[in-house]
Parts: sequence; structure tokens; C-alpha cells
Amino acid sequence: MRGRALLWILLGANIALAAMLLSLSRLYSEKDAALSAHSTPAGLETVVRTNVVVRRQNFVWNQIESDDYPTYIANLRAIGCPEATIRDIIVADVNQLFAKRRATEIVTAEQQWWRSEPDLDVTQVAVVKLKALENERRSLLSRLLGAEWESSYYPYPAPTGNPLDGPLLGALSPQEKNAVHEIEGRSQERRQAYLEAMQKDGKPPDPAELERLRQQTRTELAQVLGPEQLEEYLLRYSNNANALRTDMRGFDASPEEFRNLFRARDAIDQQLQSLAGATDPASLQRRKELEQERDTAIREILGTDRFQVYKLNQDPLFRDSRALVQQLGAEQEKLLPLYEINHTTEVEQQRIRNDATLTPEERTEALHAIQASRENVLRKLFGAEAYERYLKEQKP
Repeated sequence: MRGRALLWILLGANIALAAMLLSLSRLYSEKDAALSAHSTPAGLETVVRTNVVVRRQNFVWNQIESDDYPTYIANLRAIGCPEATIRDIIVADVNQLFAKRRATEIVTAEQQWWRSEPDLDVTQVAVVKLKALENERRSLLSRLLGAEWESSYYPYPAPTGNPLDGPLLGALSPQEKNAVHEIEGRSQERRQAYLEAMQKDGKPPDPAELERLRQQTRTELAQVLGPEQLEEYLLRYSNNANALRTDMRGFDASPEEFRNLFRARDAIDQQLQSLAGATDPASLQRRKELEQERDTAIREILGTDRFQVYKLNQDPLFRDSRALVQQLGAEQEKLLPLYEINHTTEVEQQRIRNDATLTPEERTEALHAIQASRENVLRKLFGAEAYERYLKEQKP
């Protein structure tokens, strides 16, 4: 009973409150209408001042940025940016500017992908220019921010992954370079995981699987780099380009020759690597066909005479002969005769070692005789003075 009575009391109160609100609403409506009907007489307008502050909306960063660093810093200070933040912004911006200059203005040995051995002169010049550029960067920051900018830890961003410099790769945006380095990181992780798995199972790595992993990396790079940029990257860092540089060591190929050789060999080498380790007759026959196809393509690029030198260049004995000619400062014309001497000597020594009819003493005597004959021919080929120098250098 008491609950029902309380309910009726609350209902009555709500009805009374609603009636009062309706009455007030009508009263204010009538007053607004009356005020609207009586306009202010001319000359009696009242100027009303308010404390409303109008602020610029839609802040845009390019309203602050400027190519002129002093202006840029002044703009940042004008909007109340803290000095520590200004220092962070300017150092980061200057570092990015000089990173691009390092990548595009300085020629490094890595950019000369056609050389089997780095050019020491190029390396030395690059070191000098890098030092000058670093001094310029530090001087600029000190001039803009004062010497105290170095009081905090502001390291120059160290490059990660392969150096992406030069006219093509150096022009990549920071975002594109980061993408390439991320691809390189994933590629290294995949390769390392595979090698560790094979080692754990006690199995040798499958060359065909390693080639498949390289192809996966190429596919990812092609999604970031344009055709010319991708070729530049492959010429510098790919497995096939490294193999070509090894084959061309001492051959002194021109940039255009190396590029054409890489283009002719690359697709063929990829197929050969995918067949590596295969022992079935069909795969062996296919390998033979691909090797012949590769030699034909190389001969067309180099011509017959230089192709013969290229083939000789694959022989370690020829490379050793060339190194000796360079060591003695002899004329290049001595290279082929020296190679023939070394080749003939090696063949004869191998024949003597395999001759089962010889006693150990006879075999040793015959090998000494072959070596003495070689020394006599070398003395005649290079001359007594150069030969004596050669003997001194051979001593431990």
C-alpha cells in the first residue's frame, strides 16, 4: 500500500513539473517575439566586444618548412617549438640531405661492378671526398645550431645492407632503400635458416634450392626497383655477377663488355644452377647444351681472339702465369709462352707421377729433371736478371 501511494505521489509531481516547463517555454517565446519587433534606432547601435579568439585551423606542415635552414629554424621557433625538438628536426633533415649526397656524388669501388679487383685510386679518392663531406655536414650543423648540438648523442646514420649509391641506386628515396634493405634481411634469414636446417639433418645444401631462394629475392626486388635499377643492383651484388667477376679476373673487360656478358650469361647461369647436383642423363645433357650455348654467346660478344683469352683465363695455371709476369714486370707478350711452359711441365709431371713402371727413386729423379728443364727455359724467356729476382722472391 505504501509503495502504491508513493508511486501516485511521484506521478503527480512529474505532471506538475511538465506543466511548469511548458509555461516557461511559452513565456520566453513571447519575450523573444517582442524583442524582435522593436529594432534598435539608428545611431544607437551598441558595439559588443567579445573575448573569442579565432585560431587558424587545418595546420599544414609545409607552412613551416623551408629550403633555407635559418628560415626553417625561425619558423619552428615562431610556433613555439622547443629547442631540443628543433635540434632533433634539423639534425635529422641535414643527415638525410648529406646521406643522399654521399650516395650520388661519390664514386666508390663498389659502383665499378665491371672490375674484378677494386681500383685503389678510386677508393682513396672516395675516402678523401667522404671526409670532406662529413666535415661540411658538421660545419653546417654547428653554424645552424651552435657547437652545443654535438653535446647530445646524434650519430650519423650508418648504412645498413649493401651500399645503394651511384647514379641509379643512390637516387632511390629513403623509403625505397629501406624496402630493399628489408628484402636483403629477409633473404639472408631464409638462406641462414635453410643452411642451419641442412646442417642439423647432416645433409649438404642443395644448389638448386639455394638458386630458388635467390630467385625469390629477385622477385621481391623487382617489386621495388625499376628494370634499370634492378640490373644495376644485380650487376653489383648478385651471385652470377660475382661469378663473372671471378672469371674475368685479369681480363680487363670494359663496362659495356661486362654488362653484355652478364646479360648473355645470367639467364643461362640461372638454369645451370637449378640443375646443379642433378645426375640423371637428361639433366647432364641439358647442362652440356647450356654450357655450349653460353660459350657461343660469349664468343659473339668478345670475338674469337678475346674469347680464346677468356677461356684461358678460366685455367688457374694461366692465372698463375699472369701473376708471375706481373710480379717480374715482364712484357705481356711473355704470358702465353710462360703458360705453355707451365702447362707442358704440369702435364709431364702428372705423367711421371702416374707411371707405375718407375721406382720411387726414378720418379724423383725424373721430376727433378723436368723442374730443371723448366728453370732453364724461364731463364731464357725472362733474362738472367729477372730470373734471379724471381728466384729470390721464391725463397721463404
